[in-house]
Amino acid sequence: MTMRTDPAAIATAVVEMARSGRFTDVEALFAPPLRAVVSAEVLRSAWESQLSVLGAISAVGTPVSEPAPDSWAAATGQAELVKVSVPVTYERGELTVVLAVDDTGLLRDLRLAPPPTEPWTPPPYARRDSFDEHEVTVGSGALAVPGTLSLPRGDGPWPAVVLLSGGGPFDRDATSGPNKPLKDLAWGLAGRGVAVLRFDKVTHTHAAEVAAIPGFTMSDEYVPHAVAAIRLLRRHPAVDAARVFVAGHSMGGKVAPRVAAAEPSVAGLVLLAADTQPMHRAAVRVVRHLAARDPGARAAVETITRQAARVDSPDLSAETPAAELPFGYSGAYWLDLRGYDPVATAAALGKPMLILHGGRDYQVTVADDLAGWQSGLAHRPDVTIRVHDADDHLFFPGSGPSTPADYHRPQHVDAAVVTDIADWLLSTSER
Repeated sequence: MTMRTDPAAIATAVVEMARSGRFTDVEALFAPPLRAVVSAEVLRSAWESQLSVLGAISAVGTPVSEPAPDSWAAATGQAELVKVSVPVTYERGELTVVLAVDDTGLLRDLRLAPPPTEPWTPPPYARRDSFDEHEVTVGSGALAVPGTLSLPRGDGPWPAVVLLSGGGPFDRDATSGPNKPLKDLAWGLAGRGVAVLRFDKVTHTHAAEVAAIPGFTMSDEYVPHAVAAIRLLRRHPAVDAARVFVAGHSMGGKVAPRVAAAEPSVAGLVLLAADTQPMHRAAVRVVRHLAARDPGARAAVETITRQAARVDSPDLSAETPAAELPFGYSGAYWLDLRGYDPVATAAALGKPMLILHGGRDYQVTVADDLAGWQSGLAHRPDVTIRVHDADDHLFFPGSGPSTPADYHRPQHVDAAVVTDIADWLLSTSER
């Protein structure tokens, strides 16, 4: 059997190509549907981001082949698929490269899967006997997503909050390695008398469908489902319709003012590590920060700098190839981001806000991002701004410089952050 039709040999070759930086050669093995949504540059960015977290590759294991799940065959439209898993050992951890190979030797799917992690355990501040959870559907039609409503026990009506996760195809818990920061928040707040609705992002549940939508933007990614979630809570008999808030983390915080502008019933906003610096420029800063500490990330600096310059170019258009732009986002996505001013949008709302930031956050920093909120909103008596000095981007407390590897260690959102949010929501809703 030649390499062209031997799935295990193809998978090993793909890992070695990526290991040596030959991402264009990997892309050449993609079947057309995969090539339409994943470019060589997107693959390079994903691969190098893992190197920045886990260090250099120290060993490539033996590939394991098995029939691909029926769901993969249905999603790719290819009946004859072989799933191949290649374990890869890094200096500071492990990943598995998982591929779906069709009967012509082309790749129909490619994933970087972390090894199994320890089961999530509730944070010590969760009062699980004081609330119930119910599965809900957020939105309608083909792009509806599943969610979870955490509802305090008792008479109510309760104040409520919709949680929005950060950039990327996150599930409702914002799962990151063994950690579930939005689930920490939901359980912490629900135990303190706040109804909480969290839901899977549309880019998580309907990745293929979203990739096929021309002109998909940050607004499309967040606003329709966030508004649907707010209205779902307002209709619930145990929720006080006049006290429904939105709490967003990272990009979810950045877009939260736009959500409130689209749905004026929102009672107020909680912005957690919400960025104000343009995201493409922040990406350059973050990659340089990582490269200064890990040589494995240095190769990404030139790429992200070039891509960020394309975002700043007056020639940027909806037709600009996604492969030339950061994170593989489309030209339309970056045009929307480039034209959005979260601070000005928030200032125009006239709604109370709680803005929290981690002092050890290297992704969304006090100097580069919180300063934007302070300069635009600090004069407002209904805006509270606090920094939790020991916390990182996910509001995990610690000491010393924060690194990407920290996110792969089991942790929980700082109890002081949960208390801050609960106290602010309850006191604000009583005014």
